[in-house]
Amino acid sequence: MDYILSIVILACINMIAVLGLSIFTGFTGLFSLGHAAFVAVGAYTSAILTYYYYVPFYLALAAGAAAAGLVSLVIGVPTLRAKLRSDYFAIAILGFGEALRVILENLEITNGARGLPGIDGFTTLPVVLVCLAGGVLVARNFLRSRWGAACIAIREDPVAAEMAGVRLFRTRLLSLVVSAVYCGLSGGLLAHFLSFIQPVMFTLVQSTQLLAAVIAGGMGSISGPLIASFVFIGLPEALRVAQMWRLVAYGLLLVLIMVYRPQGLMGYSELSRFFRKNGNPEGRSRS
Repeated sequence: MDYILSIVILACINMIAVLGLSIFTGFTGLFSLGHAAFVAVGAYTSAILTYYYYVPFYLALAAGAAAAGLVSLVIGVPTLRAKLRSDYFAIAILGFGEALRVILENLEITNGARGLPGIDGFTTLPVVLVCLAGGVLVARNFLRSRWGAACIAIREDPVAAEMAGVRLFRTRLLSLVVSAVYCGLSGGLLAHFLSFIQPVMFTLVQSTQLLAAVIAGGMGSISGPLIASFVFIGLPEALRVAQMWRLVAYGLLLVLIMVYRPQGLMGYSELSRFFRKNGNPEGRSRS
């Protein structure tokens, strides 16, 4: 029972990060291969604050999320202002993620590549569920706001959006910061659940797993990526008895979704009326 509970908590933590990336990639249209870096910032910031300075858990969580948002400004301002195309931006943020990992491996306060053990296990299922529910509510309201509408307009046609008065740089930067805050919160929860973190946990592999959940779930949906994230975490664990074949099943599932549902599990639809506004977050139907 404890094992199943652990899987559920890990899945919910991952869903928070996926929700953030969904806002940036799914609804704004910019691909990222480095959002694991923001998870790392949130994890290390909150862990260091509680481990070394005895900062209260919830305050440390907020600080980790805020730190991830500030770091996203550092990488976002020069790259987004340069109007890099989506693929070039993905490479730029990938390089940032790898550079951050090297930095973490060489800092004394992070205990280097050996990792930081003995972090207090404050993360529980109620805490994670409250954070996830709050994250979903904030994402829903954000996407229904004028800022969310601007993000979706940029995804559909950046040139037309700019001609209509949407400020591309400001809107994209806001989307990046919001997504980074989600990832920072996810990292803080992860650190205080596993009670141990090290830089190797936050590599390209984790970033691609987050991106795979967004694409497989549907890039115009909130609920779709959450469902895909839960499946991608739960399926390999459910097939753990099959040892290496569980990873084959994971890859096969992703291939099948891409072949038979190229628009993702939910596409531009939502699982519940809670998310919808005249049919979907955009307020219009998609064929």
